Amino acid sequence: MKPSRRGLLQVAAAAAAMPALARRAKALDSALGSALDYPTRPVHLIVGFPAGGVTDILARLLGPWLSRRLGQQFLVEDRPGAGTNIATEAVVRSQPDGYTLLMATSTNVINATLYDNLRFDFLRDTTPVASIARTPLVLVTTLSFPAKTVPELIAYAKANPGKINMATAGIGSSLHLAGELFMRMTGVQLVPVHYRAMYLPDLLAGQVQIGFTPMPTTIAQVRAGKLRAIAVTTAARSPALPDIPTIGELVAGYEASVWNGMVAPRGTPAAIVDKLYREIDAALADPAITARFADVGSVPVSMPPAEFGKFIAADKEKWGKVIREDNIKAE
Repeated sequence: MKPSRRGLLQVAAAAAAMPALARRAKALDSALGSALDYPTRPVHLIVGFPAGGVTDILARLLGPWLSRRLGQQFLVEDRPGAGTNIATEAVVRSQPDGYTLLMATSTNVINATLYDNLRFDFLRDTTPVASIARTPLVLVTTLSFPAKTVPELIAYAKANPGKINMATAGIGSSLHLAGELFMRMTGVQLVPVHYRAMYLPDLLAGQVQIGFTPMPTTIAQVRAGKLRAIAVTTAARSPALPDIPTIGELVAGYEASVWNGMVAPRGTPAAIVDKLYREIDAALADPAITARFADVGSVPVSMPPAEFGKFIAADKEKWGKVIREDNIKAE
């Protein structure tokens, strides 16, 4: 039977495609092999804050674990500046090979709305790897402040609008937005006082009266009786301060916290992402790691990549709405 012209063309097309398919298969095999062998050299874990902050602390707790499990050093590099944007851009511009990773935080999704001129899109240009932890903010007051509970604070603020100074770590910081959300949901008027440097000395001295502060920053002062904690901002109470109520117990629906997770540049092979997630998930189940997290007031929260990606998108929308509706602009 004489082959048809159409059949001959199909055979020719298939033959022509075979080298390309072979190259693609070889590339896939190479990528899979690289992922299975990963890592074969040191991995750089980038932090967008100075040393000593909660993100840096968590990175330095996880780094040695990952180094031991995966046989290569995980080197923590602090690259502070521009509200984490310098570190984030460095990561999104790096090769998507699993050797440059970002310790992402809630600041990254806040910045996505806060800044109009970023040269990257955090959600588009990163690949979620794993959620790591949630760290409550603690609503603290000076010891001389008359309100000792959230209801008393609300009543006092309504009787004295615009007379309570609230310390923040800068315009658009998690601390600032936690306070803005509190104002929106309670109808009170506080005066944000934005600090470029550390605000804690002024808070201890009574120059500002209240603050929504990261637990690692102020838990020692609370335990020493130098500041009064009246609430935590997470949905559940903190094991580090179990007797302190959540704001949500008193203001229905309120929740604000600092989260940390790991992201990679867009295009990082799924096999590498999955490998990292499995090791991080194992770390968060290790009692030694969870105890160290508890020391700084952080709670391990494990989410696989897809779930973590959905969480990031939802958090961006939550804080983006506050920023837009309150017309908050970066300095």
